[in-house]
Amino acid sequence: MIEDMQLHGLSANTQEAYVRAVKQLAEYYDRSPEQITEEELRQYFLYLKNEKGVSRSTMTVALCGIKFFYQHTLKRQWSLLAFVRPAHEQKLPVVLSVEEVHQVLSCLRKPYYRACLCTIYACGLRLNEGVHLQVPDIDSSRMLVHVRQGKGGKDRYVPLPERTLTILRAYWRTHRHPKWLFPVTPDNGQPLATAEAPISTGVVAQAFRAAVRASGIQKNATVHTLRHSFATHLLEAGVSLQQIQAWLGHSSPRTTAVYAHLTPATEQPALAALEQLMGDLAW
Repeated sequence: MIEDMQLHGLSANTQEAYVRAVKQLAEYYDRSPEQITEEELRQYFLYLKNEKGVSRSTMTVALCGIKFFYQHTLKRQWSLLAFVRPAHEQKLPVVLSVEEVHQVLSCLRKPYYRACLCTIYACGLRLNEGVHLQVPDIDSSRMLVHVRQGKGGKDRYVPLPERTLTILRAYWRTHRHPKWLFPVTPDNGQPLATAEAPISTGVVAQAFRAAVRASGIQKNATVHTLRHSFATHLLEAGVSLQQIQAWLGHSSPRTTAVYAHLTPATEQPALAALEQLMGDLAW
């Protein structure tokens, strides 16, 4: 299956997620997935939906991974795999105000968490994109960040604010790693400059959740909320959806258009018209 996914051009993260989906199926029935019948697979998807109550995104990953395994690796053209669909959802993402973003980031005490998460917000990055930034990715002469192999294996450039460059330079001077901007702390007590990998996404996510709790903000915010907030704040500032789409790396403008629903400024003319309509209504 892994070889098939490599030949199909799937990213490393997608391969890992698909293998995990098939592994969970095998663990549920406690036997090789090759021995599982179509009816048993049907019952498994019903279990995920009705008993476990997984989210649409989790169901989508499970379906795509299992479908790839049975259709491409085992060559089984089961009608069930064309029939199952994740439940349709229309949820709006959580967004922090500019003040709330600053409040959360100010609660991060360790420099590597603060530098990483400030960069993620300032450049609208995904968590994985942020932690894997390398020194050559920072183009200070053009004030751009080169995001390599983002979602879908796509590269893109995003603008680098002057203040963010100052933060990155100050933090890099504390470790001077030749490759990674945010190196992981070596287990053997060696200097950060000798680290062989960047800091893990899990610990950065955990640090962000702790900062949200410390800030007292009552929103279910994650690191990805910083990316949503980046897009919303730009739209409120008058930046076009087309430009935001390019900076976020979205393939479809419909994906970016969701931020129009999160921006009160875009609704002001309509709200003013509504107030005028209701202005003379007697009560």
